[in-house]
Amino acid sequence: MIGELPAPLLESLLETIPLEFSIIDADDNVLAWNKHESRLFKRPMEVVGRNVRMCHPQHSLQKVEAILDEMKAGAREQARFWIQQKMSEELPPQTILIDYYALRGADGAYLGCMECSRNVTDIKVLEGEKRLLD
Repeated sequence: MIGELPAPLLESLLETIPLEFSIIDADDNVLAWNKHESRLFKRPMEVVGRNVRMCHPQHSLQKVEAILDEMKAGAREQARFWIQQKMSEELPPQTILIDYYALRGADGAYLGCMECSRNVTDIKVLEGEKRLLD
């Protein structure tokens, strides 16, 4: 990153970006997440410090482990997938885009992983263009 952001501005940015993220360290422990109150996939506060394996459904755990192993080995930088998720009884299923990104130091060493989630249902229907302030 070029430049520095004061802590209050950085915190505001992390809560405002249009996606939710979770960060794990190189030992697969959950460090932090944003958008706590409005998350698509809510987490109890006790998850901080817990191994990420304790936070995923059993049916997806083997895939999560494979992705993390590949990132640690340097064979993968990103994994992308999407799911259809019923978020409420009033709405039809929503398309949730999920990306995992390897976090690396300046020397390329694996530092951890960032999981990003976003409801992209409204983006999928975009057509043509809409200009600024239209």
